[in-house]
Amino acid sequence: MLEIIGLTGGYGDKKIVENVSFTVNKGSILGILGPNGSGKSTLMKLISGVLPATSGEIQIEGTSIADFPAKELAKKMAVLPQLHAHSFAHTVRETVSLGRYPHQVGWFSSWSTEDEHAVKEAMRLMDISQYEKTQIDRMSGGEQQRVFVAQALAQDAGILLLDEPTNHLDINHQKELLDTIKKQAIEKDLTIVSIFHDINLASMYCDQLLLLDQGTIVRIGEPHEVVREQDIETVYKTRVSNHPHPELPKPQITLLPGVQSEIVNHRICAKDFTVSKDMVLFQSPTPLKTVSSAVVNAGSGWFRNFMNRHVDAAYNVDDSVQEMTEFIAENGLKTTDTVGMMTAVQTQDVIVKEYEGPFGSVIIAVTAGVGNGVDVSKAVERSVQVGTINTWIMVNGVLSDEAFIQAMITATEAKTKALQERQVKDPLTGTIATGTSTDSCLVAATQQGEKLPYAGPITELGKLIGVGVFECTIEALKLYELAKAENG
Repeated sequence: MLEIIGLTGGYGDKKIVENVSFTVNKGSILGILGPNGSGKSTLMKLISGVLPATSGEIQIEGTSIADFPAKELAKKMAVLPQLHAHSFAHTVRETVSLGRYPHQVGWFSSWSTEDEHAVKEAMRLMDISQYEKTQIDRMSGGEQQRVFVAQALAQDAGILLLDEPTNHLDINHQKELLDTIKKQAIEKDLTIVSIFHDINLASMYCDQLLLLDQGTIVRIGEPHEVVREQDIETVYKTRVSNHPHPELPKPQITLLPGVQSEIVNHRICAKDFTVSKDMVLFQSPTPLKTVSSAVVNAGSGWFRNFMNRHVDAAYNVDDSVQEMTEFIAENGLKTTDTVGMMTAVQTQDVIVKEYEGPFGSVIIAVTAGVGNGVDVSKAVERSVQVGTINTWIMVNGVLSDEAFIQAMITATEAKTKALQERQVKDPLTGTIATGTSTDSCLVAATQQGEKLPYAGPITELGKLIGVGVFECTIEALKLYELAKAENG
């Protein structure tokens, strides 16, 4: 365990770091964050003993580092500084082997099997074994960085101090390096303190983060406690947006530009929808922020093209996403810029209406078929018949993340009310259907104009979505029922 108690120090009479305290347990990684000049490297030098502290104490397992002879301290603590002197021409192996110096009785006079194993294992972990005889001054910056990390690992110390270990590395080698460090921390019960410039990498790999500004701690704790928009914006003096990592329970930030490209003002209109027997298509001149349960590009993103494609009732494809993606490309659209839905309903029967409100307007587009109507409260295994209600809600306004979710909820409630109004029943249970087993919903917004933080039924936006989805679904169901009656 590494414990820092009231650490203060700097250069000469100038204090750079003041009254910093924290503890790092075995098997964990602490990441130090902060803007340039915040005192990160100075703090690392104070911890390692390179700089003398004005006050405070650094303890390893309860013992002050001042009580360790230099060689014994090196067995306890390995340091990877930010910059290295490359004036000497050592090979990779020789450089990594220097990490074993604290374990030697004399200068390589007692080289052991343990030393050999440590060097080879460190080179293997950093994927530099093939460069064993290469001189480091002939290597790229990224390759050199991996060599010096290997040297620190070969030292086999219980504490690793790393100053920007991912410096000069491409994204794959960043991941591989940090994967290795994380694995070593867990398997060898290491205590690791590392400086990071990349907040997202630090959040992903560290157990705790310390946010430093002007030599003092702004915040310390788990990543979700430290990577907060307000703190990051205040310390780094820039705009950011906080969002969750797609696979890990860790926060990530997105940098928001101070200067944007010229924004083209655009208003979505119902007349701009193209309707044919093959599809309903809307193409926006500017990307719309979108959340959907579509077949292609489901989830959230920014898209220009929106397609609701008609497929035959007997449509049966093993990989519908791939087939739909190919269909989009065949129609001259970029698959990365298109949200694609499918329906067995006749797309000519789409209902598209525009609803004006005090903030702007909402366009609702609905295709509806309920041959596979389902009462969700009594959902069981059943054969899927022709059906699907696809609902689009497109808003001329700026929606918050919460408003996108509330818009979907409001639209779903309105759709369910329409099914009740038309007495659409689940053919299996005979009870009122709440939807179909293959319904899809899309909410898109121009993100221009008035800010709309909410879309519940008591808000102006929610009221339009409620009445619009209800009315359009009712009309679409009437057309479906008419077509069904005509076809017997």
